[in-house]
Amino acid sequence: MTQKPIGEAVAPSPWWSPARHADIRPFLAARSAITRAVRAWFDAQGFAEVETGILQVSPGNETHLHAPRTDLTRPNGGRATRYLRTSPEFACKKLLAAGEAKIFEFARVFRDRERGDLHLPEFTMLEWYRANAAYDAVMADSVVVIAHAAQATGIGRFSFRGRSADPFAEPELMTVAAAFERFAGIDLLATIAHGKGDRESLAAVARARVRITDDDTWSDMFSKVLVEHVEPNLGQGRLTVLFEYPVPEAALARAKPSDPRVAERFEIYACGVELANGFGELTDAREQRLRFSQAMDEKQRRYGERYPLDEDFLDAVAEMPEASGVALGFDRLVMLASGALRIDQVVWTPPAGDA
Repeated sequence: MTQKPIGEAVAPSPWWSPARHADIRPFLAARSAITRAVRAWFDAQGFAEVETGILQVSPGNETHLHAPRTDLTRPNGGRATRYLRTSPEFACKKLLAAGEAKIFEFARVFRDRERGDLHLPEFTMLEWYRANAAYDAVMADSVVVIAHAAQATGIGRFSFRGRSADPFAEPELMTVAAAFERFAGIDLLATIAHGKGDRESLAAVARARVRITDDDTWSDMFSKVLVEHVEPNLGQGRLTVLFEYPVPEAALARAKPSDPRVAERFEIYACGVELANGFGELTDAREQRLRFSQAMDEKQRRYGERYPLDEDFLDAVAEMPEASGVALGFDRLVMLASGALRIDQVVWTPPAGDA
């Protein structure tokens, strides 16, 4: 029998080997329990579960999100470019325009250039919407859903990388401006004027906190401070709801009527991990087109690519009722609620090609 030389790496067992699968089976059982509990809660609240299409004309129009692309062959031999969605948001909002009032979806979504302990190129997004409801309604929903996940597994506290949080405690509420002041000593709102971020104003106060390059935009510097100084301090001991994002970071959220410098956008953190991202939804189609166009111009400048605008979606935005919605990273929630250390421990099959 031929022996392997000493020190030679041994290839890991395939993910479907019984012994390896048994190691993550408790996490998968927790995933099933959480799924049942969350579905039951939405059903009790009168939500309709929907299933929207994965192949889309546009995968989303955010500068730094990247989507896999495919070409379809029509029956007549013609070709059509489609994208694997980065979110079910466009389709769900079309359903709101169609008359649905309360919907949720366990959506399979896809993102290129993402892989790590908290990122997968294919993952599950739990997304839901309430027509004719302010965004604090889905903010409250999110806190309840997270608590139901913890209750389903019986875990008392979430733990991740030396941080812990009680999912049943009253959450901490903090504006983005307050967080920047507290953790970075930056008056963020002073760097916003006429709905835009003033690059030089932010650079003047941020360069003492983060490394800034000549190519960095206001949004780049905002993200660097957020990631390096703010996020690590969020969700410690209890959940943190970070809300009132600066309007340059509004994405698909509307500006706050009483303060146009900020948008009706929030994120929820536990143990420094972002779990949910929600909006008071923008229903101004012209403003949404402008934001998308600007984001695609920036994507073209940075990455040499741009995604088409979904004209059908923009038409639907104009017909949407006032609404609020939120996207929650379901795999991340399962990871925290099951006690797993990495996100790939809580999915039934790993990304194609992974060991």
